[in-house]
Amino acid sequence: MNTCKLSWSITGILVIAILAMGYKFMIIGSVAPSTDGRQALMLEPAERDIVLAEMRMFLSSVQRITHAITQDDLKAVVSTAREAGAAAQQAVPGTLMGKLPLEFKKLGFDTHTKFDALALDAEQLGDTKHTLEQLATLMNNCVACHAAYQIQNSIMK
Repeated sequence: MNTCKLSWSITGILVIAILAMGYKFMIIGSVAPSTDGRQALMLEPAERDIVLAEMRMFLSSVQRITHAITQDDLKAVVSTAREAGAAAQQAVPGTLMGKLPLEFKKLGFDTHTKFDALALDAEQLGDTKHTLEQLATLMNNCVACHAAYQIQNSIMK
């Protein structure tokens, strides 16, 4: 009888610990308040490099798509948008994903999804005005992310 109670107690403690860790890694992430009112993502230098490289890829894609629209080159729009779509998010390690807060992850996933939708619509509709409207909407994610977050090294000097 005592063994059964002990087993249930241990199981209960383990479940609570797993839920707490899941909450920390899936919802909260590794963040701290910053002096400018945004949340600071506390990342190791290599993790910071990955996030910043993805942001530069987004910015480069937006520039290339904008240029392709001015040239009425929808094939370039489609290929560039696909490169920044869901396929690009496969390179993010799980350890880094655990440090990112849920809202940051939502913005990132939604941005990749919007690039994929832009590519599909540009390919199927061939309407540059519609593509430009989608790009403007997609850019709202970039603005929202930069307004809410900054990245700091978790390694203190």
